[in-house]
Amino acid sequence: MKQLFFIIIFWFFNVITIAQSKAIHSGVYRWKDLTVKTQDQREGRKIMEGSTPEFEYLEIHATTQLEGATSRPAHTQKDIEELIIIKDGTMKCTIGEKMATLSKGSVLLIPPLQQQKFEKLGSGPLTYYVLMFRSKNRMDIERSTKAGGSLLLNFDSLLYTETGTKGTRKFFERPTAMCQNFEMHVTTLKQKGPSHAPHQHVDSEIILIIDGDTEMTIDGKKYKGSTGDLYLVESGKMHGITNTSDKPCNYFAFRWR
Repeated sequence: MKQLFFIIIFWFFNVITIAQSKAIHSGVYRWKDLTVKTQDQREGRKIMEGSTPEFEYLEIHATTQLEGATSRPAHTQKDIEELIIIKDGTMKCTIGEKMATLSKGSVLLIPPLQQQKFEKLGSGPLTYYVLMFRSKNRMDIERSTKAGGSLLLNFDSLLYTETGTKGTRKFFERPTAMCQNFEMHVTTLKQKGPSHAPHQHVDSEIILIIDGDTEMTIDGKKYKGSTGDLYLVESGKMHGITNTSDKPCNYFAFRWR
């Protein structure tokens, strides 16, 4: 009996340790450092997998469909919401009854239970980031539906506004099935220098570099990121991003809570 007790205690603390080790922490995730797995004319790159203060599960990976790759069958996610960002190439997207042809910089927001299918168009490769997330709170499909459901947003169709040396394209700010609020935009820094003064907020945030060279400071630690790289900023961390080149840089910023 005593031996069984110690086995249970060991198992319990082992589970806790494993769960804690899965927490995703602030930092930079560099495209060039990612392991590439190739199968059936496709390349896969796992960027991160684990939990955040808001999500019990978050996975980010990138998929590249090479020449000759065939489309996967249409499918749905039971309790996972997805965000797709096209890195390069052209994609024909079908989400439920919505259909669009989208190119570099375009975004799809896919609620759970929505059938989805992607098809590569053109002769070049198609590469896209996939964010899959499940909230620690209850999934709310009705909240998602009231906010507009799925989104298929073409980068070139979005309004671009400039203030001084900084430009912005706003994608969306709204509730989703998994988030009380999800906000996403693209920032252009036209010249060398910071985007804004260091700041902090309750929302966790991801910065995905579309092109250019940048430096991110998170809680006093500096990280460098360029085209294809991704920064994660945990909730409440002081942070600020800077264009480190004389050439313009562009990056996605998305926050959730």
